[in-house]
Amino acid sequence: MGLFGALNTAVNGLQSQSYALQNISGNIANSQTIAYKAIGTNFEDLLPDAPASQQIAGGVIASSMATNTVQGAITNASVSTYMAINGDGFFAVQQPTGTNSSGPIYNSSADYTRRGDFQMDQYGYLVNGAGYTLEGIPIDPKTNAPIGNAVAPLQFSNSFLPATATTTITYGANLPSLPQTSTYNAAFPGSELLKPAGFNADPTVAGTGTVQGQDVTTFLSESLDGGSVTAYDSSGQPVNTQLRWAKVDSAASGGTDTWELFYQSNSAATGTQVAWKNAGVDFKFDATGNLNPSVSSVPLTGVTINGTPLGNIAIKVNGLTQFSSTNGSVTVTTLNQDGYPPGQLQSISISDTGRITGSFTNGKNVDLAEVPLYSFASSNNLKALSGGAYQVTGDSGPALVGASGKLVGGSLEGSNADIADQFTKLIVTQQAYSANTRVITTANQMSQDLLSMIR
Repeated sequence: MGLFGALNTAVNGLQSQSYALQNISGNIANSQTIAYKAIGTNFEDLLPDAPASQQIAGGVIASSMATNTVQGAITNASVSTYMAINGDGFFAVQQPTGTNSSGPIYNSSADYTRRGDFQMDQYGYLVNGAGYTLEGIPIDPKTNAPIGNAVAPLQFSNSFLPATATTTITYGANLPSLPQTSTYNAAFPGSELLKPAGFNADPTVAGTGTVQGQDVTTFLSESLDGGSVTAYDSSGQPVNTQLRWAKVDSAASGGTDTWELFYQSNSAATGTQVAWKNAGVDFKFDATGNLNPSVSSVPLTGVTINGTPLGNIAIKVNGLTQFSSTNGSVTVTTLNQDGYPPGQLQSISISDTGRITGSFTNGKNVDLAEVPLYSFASSNNLKALSGGAYQVTGDSGPALVGASGKLVGGSLEGSNADIADQFTKLIVTQQAYSANTRVITTANQMSQDLLSMIR
């Protein structure tokens, strides 16, 4: 390499340092861009073909180096639909190819991003600040399972949650060892028990016992309130379900502490109309106050309350005891059911399990969609697009669902471009650029000296 070769190499150096400066400038400009991944610069030497004894320093070429695998800092955000990825992974997104009267038009080609500032647009799609729409898998609100495995742009506007009929009532309570009913009198042992003799039909027979309308007053005076819960039929019609307990036998009288559970079937019953029905199970307690034998579930068949059919309902027993009580009343510890009326979507948020959860006007929080995360064999070989998105290339490998990263709701990932690091590189790049200009100045002076020899 001669004098003019040195000039060409110095110019090559200037070009490479300018390329590095451009990357540094872009990194500094995007230091506050959500989920931005800084671009580094690689320098590679270019050597002319020469024998080993004549090798000389060559030129240089600069190329970009992606940092897609470097995590940015995660910070809390005030918007519930914002999301960040902690660890490996990318969101699948799409940009609309156009719009029509129904909203944006999408094709089947997905891009990928870590920019998670998603908010619902006027059409109900989750769109980030760069205009990319989030893709995911819808979830069946009945089964809570994903509907298939194909991702598509997620839309939630005017989402409506259909009613679900009550199928299970979960119940837990402590029954007093000595129930203080209205007819209880300490001077008369057994006055706390439900006595069949006072009824036209025997209500104490498990499964078939009923209380007629004409006997309701007597029944209420010889039983205890067991709580109430609002159940729902298949159309979402609310039904007030009332429960009562009656003790029918006691160990103090030489028998076994036995209780019967009743539910109200007709609050307006008169005469021989059935007002209350026996749930169908003898609840027996031992000396320790525990169920013996144990009862886990009580099936109620063909339940109809005040003319509203509820169908078959199972009462799931969740802790039922018989301990002493100072006031002699039933202490309900658990009483809930699994039905609900229809509801309109109010808001959505992101759960820690990577699901989009909807809050409805009926008070239910239901998973609406699943947000899968994608990984690549070589994430740094993805092609960068405007807006923090990436496109699959042959060198990156295909998108693989099931990345190891975790989705963090209500948060955002910041840029991984460190200002201090970029300023350091800026100084080094400036010095290298200046040094290359000195080479050009020196080579120019030497060429001038050479020309002076001729004169």
